[in-house]
Amino acid sequence: MAKQGDKIINERTGQTMVFLQTGKETNGRLLEIETFNPKTDMREPVHVHPKQESSAKIISGKLHFLVNGKEQIVGVGEQITIPAGIPHCFWNENDLVAHSVQQFMPALHIDEFFESFFALANDGKLNDKGVPPFLQLPLMGLKHKDEIRVTSPPWAVQQLTYWLLAPISFLLGYRAKYSSKK
Repeated sequence: MAKQGDKIINERTGQTMVFLQTGKETNGRLLEIETFNPKTDMREPVHVHPKQESSAKIISGKLHFLVNGKEQIVGVGEQITIPAGIPHCFWNENDLVAHSVQQFMPALHIDEFFESFFALANDGKLNDKGVPPFLQLPLMGLKHKDEIRVTSPPWAVQQLTYWLLAPISFLLGYRAKYSSKK
């Protein structure tokens, strides 16, 4: 579990994340992170935070957001707030590293998801679309169902698939929390 001041790096995209406030320090009220996003062609999958509002305030550079199918460019001093359940993703396609402060309210356990996701990226376990291994997904998907979900296939299909495959994933050694093997 992340704590205030911890830093993680996604070697796949170059993103650096510093935990400013975690659910532990805020009694679950929020997770606040400082992120540094270099230019990359690798985008995260479109996803939703079913029970969390998320926001980003840009300190330097620009971030491109795809929110509910519409692209927005958010620049220095600007902020974007994405209500719970709205499909989105973001990326930096500019040469300047984008520096932002992002918040997730309530915190839930999104910090644990980020730690596992970055560890998977660093171990080369994500596919070209930034998705974890097929048998890793059932355990992570069920554990973090309130924090984050991809938008396709529909959640009912994902949930059924996860419930059917989770025991097999577990027996094969997969766990909901992934720690880097490096």
